[in-house]
Amino acid sequence: MRVLGLDTATSGCSAALWDDGAVTVRRREPMARGQAEALVPLAQAALAEAGCAFDALDRIAVTVGPGAFTGLRIALAAARGFALAAGLPVVGVTSFDAVAHGLPEGERDGRALLVAVDSRRTEPFLQLFHPDLTPFGEPAMLDPAAVPGWLDGFLPTGPLLVAGDGAGSLRPLLEDRPKTDFAAGPGTPDAAVVAALGAVREVGLPAQPFYLRPPDVSLPRKTA
Repeated sequence: MRVLGLDTATSGCSAALWDDGAVTVRRREPMARGQAEALVPLAQAALAEAGCAFDALDRIAVTVGPGAFTGLRIALAAARGFALAAGLPVVGVTSFDAVAHGLPEGERDGRALLVAVDSRRTEPFLQLFHPDLTPFGEPAMLDPAAVPGWLDGFLPTGPLLVAGDGAGSLRPLLEDRPKTDFAAGPGTPDAAVVAALGAVREVGLPAQPFYLRPPDVSLPRKTA
């Protein structure tokens, strides 16, 4: 099976090809803006490097969010366009899953995992995972000051690893928490992980944006 993975959900832009059990090509660039112009050439370059045409793919996998309101829609639109042109299914992967599964198993080391995704606002997007990467519950969006109490409701004791590009806002509040560490690395989703997850998930999320909060737009007032 060949799967093209795409991601622009947070502060990066990446494309990768998963081919029969392994990621063979991975292109990734950090960027907070400009993904709309960069993603398609990046995907084309990745496929060209692998010698793979779009009609040789079996499916597309894409990060659906949460993340930047505009950014995550860029990869979703590209995934839908590629899929429509080539008649391929699309598998959605959350940003939480992409970050969680992108951590080395040795770094997780049997600990619970808190993934914090930067929302571009004060409150990060959060999801807590068991050591086997099954979620404790639904994702949340909380003021950082409320996170320690929220965590205690799920995990009053025990080792915890914190990851994601929103983890920095939590460090002053959690770094003194017993048995709590912060993961290394950029903490952003990677299309290589998205492609690998998309290859093994026969029933994935629909390719719809997963926001967790409403967009920051205002409707125009009606005139009299």
